[in-house]
Amino acid sequence: MTNRIAFQGEPGAYSHQACRQARPDMEALPCRTFEDAIDAVNEGRADLAMLPVENSTYGRVADIHSLLPESGLHIIEEHFVRVHINLLALPGTRLDQIDTAMSHTVLLGQCHEFLREHGIHRRVGADTAGSARQVSEMGDASLAALASELAGEIYGLDVLARHIEDEGNNTTRFLLMSREADHTRRGDDGMITSFVFEVRNIPAALYKAMGGFATNSVNMTKLESYMVGGSFTATQFYADIEGHPDDPNVQLALDELDYFTTNTKILGVYPADARRH
Repeated sequence: MTNRIAFQGEPGAYSHQACRQARPDMEALPCRTFEDAIDAVNEGRADLAMLPVENSTYGRVADIHSLLPESGLHIIEEHFVRVHINLLALPGTRLDQIDTAMSHTVLLGQCHEFLREHGIHRRVGADTAGSARQVSEMGDASLAALASELAGEIYGLDVLARHIEDEGNNTTRFLLMSREADHTRRGDDGMITSFVFEVRNIPAALYKAMGGFATNSVNMTKLESYMVGGSFTATQFYADIEGHPDDPNVQLALDELDYFTTNTKILGVYPADARRH
């Protein structure tokens, strides 16, 4: 056991915040890419990976779902993080001194009203924590970063304004990934089963495959499609359902799914986060 949890991004990223909240006893290991975070677990340099999959404001995180099936890892937990965006600047700086705010393009778009109200120009940075680091290193009192309070703590910046995001419920869902699957647990708030599949090349295959979940009263909370290998005819689907494969109704639904699909693969069976509801 390394007692490390890998994440993509620089120290102070929202994925780092997720690691601190979900596993405060583990050392967070920053990685350059999602693939690097996955490799860190597969190679034994970390025990877990923390991967963002979707945000309530801007939707799914690009590339993640296509990486999960071939990652060799298993989903063991989900974790929801309320994304609070803060204006960070050099110590002693006043809000009226700020001319430009730097951050990832997504965060810049999520603080449109605050930036407009204060006449602050937007500058695109590589990511949130990296922007905070740049502000700290550049020493320009007119430049601020949009990032987490954790980033401000790490890079020695003052918080000039807290929680300035336009949407009041901005939340990111993360998945904790491990080398070992664990299907033995039962959660107080129910269970989630995540899987991928490809439909057979027959008429209405997807409609028929989904019918088993409806007739067996299994709630499907997510269904997304992805092209496979650049082909317009081979489509892979990612799905989340409520329930455990050992539940009789889930068993029946998955049996029916198998009849109309190929390459069905369970990615994880894990307790639902209480914040999901």
